[in-house]
Parts: sequence; structure tokens; C-alpha cells
Amino acid sequence: MKTISAEELDKKFDDGEDISEYLDWSKARGPGQELTAVAFDLTVGELRVLDTEAKRLGVSRQDLLQLWIAERLSSVGQR
Repeated sequence: MKTISAEELDKKFDDGEDISEYLDWSKARGPGQELTAVAFDLTVGELRVLDTEAKRLGVSRQDLLQLWIAERLSSVGQR
């Protein structure tokens, strides 16, 4: 990723130039997709099951929770 000043970036954008080489797309979020931290409690047994499943799938505990919650929310939204 290249680095330029904000003024230079604005000018390139305003002139219709491709500015994608100056952006870090891995951190881009659309409106309503900003991340926020959430805390909740699990029993030790639930945490063990969660960690076992995450390890089996080769993902982190957080990634598995995000996936499961997203799946559940999309199924609720389809009712």
C-alpha cells in the first residue's frame, strides 16, 4: 500500500483517478458494519465445547462465535 497526504488523495479522488492502491481494504467497513466489543458469560463446560469445536474447524474461538451468531441472525431475518 502506497502512502500519500490526505490532500493528494482527495485531489486524485476528485479527479476520478483510481485510489485503491492507497487504501487498506482489509480494514474497510461499510455503514452499519463497524465492530464493537461484546462481553457475555459462558459456563466452563460451554467454553470447553466451544474451544473443541473451534479447534476441530481450525478457527479461533472468536471467529466461530461470529460465524454462529451471523448464521443465527440471518435465519431469524428470513422469517
